[in-house]
Amino acid sequence: MRKIIIILLIAMVVGGCTFFRKPPVVTPPPAVPPKEVPPLASVAASDLPRFQDDLDRASLARALRKSLGYYARLPERTAYRMGDRHVTARDMKESLEAFLAIVESGTSPAALEMRVREDFDVYRASGSGPAGRVLFTGYYEPVLTGSLAKTDVYQYPIYRKPDDSVVVHLGKFREKYKNERLIGRLENGELVPYYSREEIDGAGALENRGLEIAWFADPVDLFFLHIQGSGMICLADGSCFQVSYAQSNGRAYRSIGKLLIDSGRVTREDLSMQSIKRTLRDRPQEVREILNHNESYVFFRTVGEGPVGSIGVALTGGRSIATDPAFFPRGALAFVKTRKPEIGPDGEIRSWSSFSRFVLNQDAGGAITGPGRVDLFCGRGREAEIAAGHLKEEGELYFLVLKREARAKGR
Repeated sequence: MRKIIIILLIAMVVGGCTFFRKPPVVTPPPAVPPKEVPPLASVAASDLPRFQDDLDRASLARALRKSLGYYARLPERTAYRMGDRHVTARDMKESLEAFLAIVESGTSPAALEMRVREDFDVYRASGSGPAGRVLFTGYYEPVLTGSLAKTDVYQYPIYRKPDDSVVVHLGKFREKYKNERLIGRLENGELVPYYSREEIDGAGALENRGLEIAWFADPVDLFFLHIQGSGMICLADGSCFQVSYAQSNGRAYRSIGKLLIDSGRVTREDLSMQSIKRTLRDRPQEVREILNHNESYVFFRTVGEGPVGSIGVALTGGRSIATDPAFFPRGALAFVKTRKPEIGPDGEIRSWSSFSRFVLNQDAGGAITGPGRVDLFCGRGREAEIAAGHLKEEGELYFLVLKREARAKGR
């Protein structure tokens, strides 16, 4: 018996007896990171959309010239990535020139569509989420009554960009942070976040610094001026001037619409800009708390022609869009398909209809992030406000650039 035990112990030591051996440690294979989906993918000729446009060509020509002015200011070798193709600012400029020539030639809609199919490479936006959806919203240029001085009625100001705000472009320090930036202020030699909405409007962080551009009577209307990023201000003497986005405080945009839904004040089905305004005005004692939920704050500048988009050109109603510049080339020619509201003379939405049109990518926005978001500039006036306030539709986004062969032929 003693001999058997000794043999078993020897077997355990040398690993010859599997009965006593510990089970092997199984190391799981390394996780395979999900394949990154490019923001734009080339569209085969068989999958191209119908290039039909529901607006007038004059507005399209105006928007095209604005983007051409933008590209004229850029170094020609400025590079962009569109799907599997690298293009330059010169390529983009020549694409717009070629398309403008087609638009102004007086050709029929069918002939225009044929030329686009023959002469342009088309790239579709990948969108966001598993379904690759692209969500379209709208914005507009509000017209507000204001005052150049604070009064008992006009007590809520808009500010120009403060001179103590510091912009840090992180890509200058690390390549992996390209297109990212911070906005803050120096405090005891340290960069700290810039003042929040609550600190500016509630605690008066910018008071008595001569930064006020104009004053307004309604904090709710003023808040939506911040959201739109530009507007026309009309004074008591009948004169008007335009203001446009200059910079933000760098704080993250937080949706008060989501806050109202989460708190049960508004249902998701009823959410619109108009319903948000009604809710705020019905709860005056809660207005400041709700508005402060969005810490992002916009500083303005006066402009001669506006509203002005992020690329420094005046926007064209129905023809200008805002997207995330980290994913899509600024100033580029694009094509959209989604739905729009049909508005009756009483200001009520009667129905929704599908539409498509050519647009120019001329703006950006704090809430417009990722490859699945587009904001359509609806213009100025009552109908534009109603349309922008209710637009929240899924659709398709495409970008176009002149084919190399067409460029070589000088078409």
